[in-house]
Amino acid sequence: MSLVIYHNPRCSKSRQTLQLIQDNGGDPKIIEYLDNPPSIEELKDIITKLGITPRQLLRKKEAAEAGLHDNTLSDDAIIAGMVANPRAIERPIVIKDNKAVLGRPPENVLDLL
Repeated sequence: MSLVIYHNPRCSKSRQTLQLIQDNGGDPKIIEYLDNPPSIEELKDIITKLGITPRQLLRKKEAAEAGLHDNTLSDDAIIAGMVANPRAIERPIVIKDNKAVLGRPPENVLDLL
């Protein structure tokens, strides 16, 4: 099983999601995305696996702070903005093979386990 979590250890939902994975026998690769943000290509792949738009992956407050709340921005501009400002990426993201879920609520991860 190839399991990855894009994790922020300061976020309670991210910690809860990681704990839920571990409590269910998962041993994910942990990527602290604030220190190691995904590349543009990686983020595009994640968005595809999540089945959402780049705008749906934005955290509202952080997106506004990063200037990414403008409705006229293209998907590519939003993705580039998230890579440059990883705090604007919703968290946590859990990936298993070709599927991904947001850990909001943390129980979403159970669909992958």
